[in-house]
Amino acid sequence: MKLLRYGPAGREKPGLLDGEGRIRDLSAHVADIAGAALGPEGLARIAALELDALPIVSGQPRLGACVGQVPKFVAIGLNYADHAAEAGLPVPSEPVVFNKWTSCISGPEDDVLIPPGAQKTDWEVELGVVIGSRASHVAEAAALEHVAGYCVVNDVSEREWQAERGGTWDKGKGFDTFGPIGPWLVTRDEVPDPQALALWLEVDGQRFQQGSTATMIFTVAEIVAYCSRLMTLMPGDVITTGTPPGVGMGRKPPVFLRGGEVMRLGIAGLGEQRQRVRRSD
Repeated sequence: MKLLRYGPAGREKPGLLDGEGRIRDLSAHVADIAGAALGPEGLARIAALELDALPIVSGQPRLGACVGQVPKFVAIGLNYADHAAEAGLPVPSEPVVFNKWTSCISGPEDDVLIPPGAQKTDWEVELGVVIGSRASHVAEAAALEHVAGYCVVNDVSEREWQAERGGTWDKGKGFDTFGPIGPWLVTRDEVPDPQALALWLEVDGQRFQQGSTATMIFTVAEIVAYCSRLMTLMPGDVITTGTPPGVGMGRKPPVFLRGGEVMRLGIAGLGEQRQRVRRSD
């Protein structure tokens, strides 16, 4: 299934994408694409619904983040060796874990706002993993059983705040609008191998990133198992798993977003995002 949330920001309704690309409303059956609805029983109830009986949503409504009420937004850094190289950093021996604040989450086509005074705002297409059931100290072999599905994430980053202002990466990762998620949550049964997905990103039509999850240093299963040792993962938690090479800071000279650009990004089978970049100052 391809689950989604549609409508004005803060008032999104749950929906499902049918085989003809139409949005079907799930409001009569589930309160939100969140929490218990993402567990095995919740997903099974949605899958059992008669698709043709679900109301078709007219027009082209705004899509919100495909997961609502996200408890934690966890991120993995330097998870592609060639991206670590372009960042001038060593390949990590263990996953690099940081946070993106849940207040940064936005829809897949919402504008991205450059923070006041920022000069080094950058892009990162990433595979997002949505947790479906509680996971604490799980084994790698069982880790994917706790995954509800997958989605596209743009891990927008402000590099000065990330790397030059002291402290941790979190500073540059959680500004408002820095976490577009969606367009859909594609359930795990439709993604037989999360390590075989092509991903890409363009800015104003120029292809900057082109990669595959096959080249991840740490697999999705390894990441879920590792994170479950650091924290209890809960239904609706989102883990974004790192980016392939081609980010702006890796260019010579570096290229950063200034405002006015359009980013397009996507992952095979998981849909595409499109964001216009604006300055907030």
